Amino acid sequence: MTQTETRYAIDPASARSLDTQGLRDHFHVGGLFAPGEIRLVYSHYDRLILGSAVPAGGALVLDHVAEAGTPSILARREMGVLNIGPAGEVTVGGETHRIGTGEILYIGMGSGPVTFAGEGRYYILSAPAHRICPTRLVTADIARRVEMGAKATANERVIMQFLHPEVVETCQLVMGYTRFQEGSVWNTMPAHTHDRRMEAYLYFDLAEGSRVFHLMGEPTETRHIVMGNEEAVISPPWSIHAGAGTGAYTFCWAMAGDNVDFTDMDMVAMETLR
Repeated sequence: MTQTETRYAIDPASARSLDTQGLRDHFHVGGLFAPGEIRLVYSHYDRLILGSAVPAGGALVLDHVAEAGTPSILARREMGVLNIGPAGEVTVGGETHRIGTGEILYIGMGSGPVTFAGEGRYYILSAPAHRICPTRLVTADIARRVEMGAKATANERVIMQFLHPEVVETCQLVMGYTRFQEGSVWNTMPAHTHDRRMEAYLYFDLAEGSRVFHLMGEPTETRHIVMGNEEAVISPPWSIHAGAGTGAYTFCWAMAGDNVDFTDMDMVAMETLR
């Protein structure tokens, strides 16, 4: 079973007028990881599709998605699949890949249907593509590891870059996740924007009852969305994307847009934030 929801893009002036529920309706993505289902959100920000597949010991096939406008979702798209659950199998292009916890499978354009199987809990990201790049499983020992922050500023963290130009070739999808050291909770602060690319976050590994306050909006018109475990948020190109949790957490970040330059960002001075 596959469910797909469409989210339309709005301008920053419209976003300023939204109340809490309005913000959540446009940018918050809840209800993911339903056993026995594939759930997708088609965003009009750079046409990114995000979602989940939970085969729950069986098998789920992702192929035709009407919103993509092609016979198969991968006809004109590439895909990244992160497994946040136990090890499982993903079959595509006649080859089965066993994906462990925290590993990401990159799937190139034109690969055909994707079958998710086993006990894995798969987070799916797909962006339009114009060329074929080889399908490849990226494990933690292959990913680029970047240590940043400090305990004194409560943002000591490890950035794991999986779909990154120095790790694996993709058309436009950039993807990885960030984990925090004990006692650190702030992500991406000082904040930044990247007007040339949108971004999506999945917050996971939160303890029961914990929350992350995700900051968004224009630097001088910030808003927040309260995020629970295994919930995602869509970040427009004009918006900052930062946050702080009530405890430890991990977040998967993914970007699509004009380029694959991870450092292509416009920094926001702390004194600018309002």
